[in-house]
Amino acid sequence: MMASKSSTFTGKHMAAIFVGGFAVVIAVNLFMASQAVGSFHGTVVDNSYVASQNYNGWLRQAAASKALGWQAVPRRRTDGRVVVETLAVPADSRITGAAAHPLGLRADTPLTFAPEGPAQWVSNEIVAPGRWQVRLAIRAGDEAWAGEAELR
Repeated sequence: MMASKSSTFTGKHMAAIFVGGFAVVIAVNLFMASQAVGSFHGTVVDNSYVASQNYNGWLRQAAASKALGWQAVPRRRTDGRVVVETLAVPADSRITGAAAHPLGLRADTPLTFAPEGPAQWVSNEIVAPGRWQVRLAIRAGDEAWAGEAELR
């Protein structure tokens, strides 16, 4: 007769299960962390409490800008300059702005604009390639408009 050898659960088996389980958890955590870091596109505000204190002022400014009926759409030219196409903006207006990198990897770029044809303004500064948040301010006499858009 042959004796059958029954397998027993030993400490080595438990150690292998334990190490394998932790390896799976660590692998999933590393994958999720890399996905989170790779998809982070910056913050909307740096300090939510301070932003909440300014919120009503931002709403009033947005309502005043909307009431003017002015529109401004920025885009980047191939030479890196920002072109702003406007609608209903007086010809004697002054446009200024700033380009901010959403992740803060690059310093903000202040922008000044010169008219280039009817309803079109071109920045005097060059904006580096990449994703930027552009904040524009338009003044004509006592009237002021503010808005922002994303450049890619």
